[in-house]
Amino acid sequence: MEPDLNTAASLNAAVHEGLVETDAVVIGAGPVGLFQVFELGLLEIKAHVIDALPYPGGQPAELYPDKPIYDIPAIPVCTGQELVNNLLKQIEPFGATFHLGQEVTTVEQQDDGRFFVATSRGTRFLTKTLFIAAGVGAFQPRALKLDGLDAFEGRQLFYRVKNPNEFAGQNIVIVGGGDAALEWATTFAEQGPNHARSVTLIHRRDGFQAAAASIARMRECCERREMLFMVGQPTGFESNGDRLTAVQITDPQAVTHTVPLDVLLVFFGLSPKLGPIAEWGLDIERKQLVVDTEKFSTSVPGIFAVGDINTYLGKKKLILSGFHEATLAAFGATPFIFPDRKVMLQYTTTSTKLHKVLGVASPVFD
Repeated sequence: MEPDLNTAASLNAAVHEGLVETDAVVIGAGPVGLFQVFELGLLEIKAHVIDALPYPGGQPAELYPDKPIYDIPAIPVCTGQELVNNLLKQIEPFGATFHLGQEVTTVEQQDDGRFFVATSRGTRFLTKTLFIAAGVGAFQPRALKLDGLDAFEGRQLFYRVKNPNEFAGQNIVIVGGGDAALEWATTFAEQGPNHARSVTLIHRRDGFQAAAASIARMRECCERREMLFMVGQPTGFESNGDRLTAVQITDPQAVTHTVPLDVLLVFFGLSPKLGPIAEWGLDIERKQLVVDTEKFSTSVPGIFAVGDINTYLGKKKLILSGFHEATLAAFGATPFIFPDRKVMLQYTTTSTKLHKVLGVASPVFD
């Protein structure tokens, strides 16, 4: 599902030709990274945010935009995308600059204590503090490995569905056995011939790593002959010029079947890659960054890690835990940004200063 960016129309920043000097850079635009921007903003610290995805939202936007979340305080239920949209709205007063679709490749501490940060698109920063909110790393789809198949990626081979309408009236083959594969297969199938001409789901066995409701829905679609399910594995493909025309499926009896297609959707899951973070000289334990629990600093002063990317005694990988970590990390960063200022804890309920920062009117109390 394509995220709604109406609440943040100006989020994408042009790639800067020069060096951007700033107080804070946040790596990761997931929920915890977005809330980190909020907590920094309350302390009058403006942030630049970098994310490998082309839109903000991290795992909720990428993996479960329509799935309900029940454990956000004071919000009984919201979808992943609704959570992201609300966080984007919450940080609007702070004017964060987003640099999307690029990965941080370099982090080097300078003689003056600041950090030089560079991205895969050549954006460069000099920042006093760095906040790593990269979840479990940059997500990369697990590819279907058939020699030469990658030539069709982005044209007929896709690992994500961003705009379902692009596949209207086409013969769709979906490979995978998880929730994403089953849900997209049944979604296309139930919308009928006006959307997809045909839908074929392929999985290596007649068993799935998916919710029971998704499996039942898929089998009902098959019984109604709205879609076809085949057991087997892709072992080859056919093409005509620059067009992918069919995929070859070998079943458990070693018989190979040719399945015509217009579109091939592959859902083997997403593989988190720690990537260049492993080369930044930070203490790492089981592919996670070791932090203290006072200010969530890494082993390098001035670099903080919040959310699923960090580890400490008692760590729980929950969004609400990440929100707590982001709050303490923001306060932990103030000595680097305001070395001569004593930063006091203030409350958004009563602080006229915070009301000014947030752009809201201060209430009048009798």
